[in-house]
Amino acid sequence: MSHSHHAEQHYIHRTGWLRASVLGANDGIISVTSLVMGMAASGASTHTLLITCIAGLISGATSMAAGEYISVKSQADIEEADLKFEARELEKNPHLELKELTQIYIDRGLTPELAHEVAVQLTEKDALEAHARDEIGINEVTSAKPLQAAFSSALSFSLGALCPMLSIMVSPEKYLEITVLIVGIISLSLLGALSSYYAGTSLIKGSLRVTVWGVLAMAFSTWIGSLFQVGPL
Repeated sequence: MSHSHHAEQHYIHRTGWLRASVLGANDGIISVTSLVMGMAASGASTHTLLITCIAGLISGATSMAAGEYISVKSQADIEEADLKFEARELEKNPHLELKELTQIYIDRGLTPELAHEVAVQLTEKDALEAHARDEIGINEVTSAKPLQAAFSSALSFSLGALCPMLSIMVSPEKYLEITVLIVGIISLSLLGALSSYYAGTSLIKGSLRVTVWGVLAMAFSTWIGSLFQVGPL
């Protein structure tokens, strides 16, 4: 009898790094490009725009890393506290915990006899892992990883912020605003499509969603900047 391995490609294991990376890159492109567009509309010089862009990149990447780490670390702390609590309950009330696990499997569609047998076997293998996964909802794939999230956010923000920076460096001064705008729109479109590809969703919808919100942010920043005509600095 021949045996074949049925392999399936799922996307849930990408949740942690994909969310942080997309958020970071999106923020890097939109916030720094909007910052540059607003400053350009105020009449700032190319040199000032480049310095502003560099400052936005450094401060934004640092802020994203710190914010993401604190946020995900808080989630990790909650998960750790829940696991410690569950471990104590398993030690104090193993029979009640077994009944609880059995009821979970019954609610999922198993017969009481089969649910009890599954609960017993999983408890014998690793009781805490079974309760963490099926009672609390914690597993290795979706568990919080603060350092990974912080690094992904900082790196992706920096890469996103490089788009307006490079457009400033290569564009002639009289075409600077339109160049920054076009590069920003193209970058957002590609980011939306790329994130949708890795998430297994529609490339067009993902691209439009990111681009529309980005253009609105840039337009608003440009309008605000135009109210402050400071002239070349």
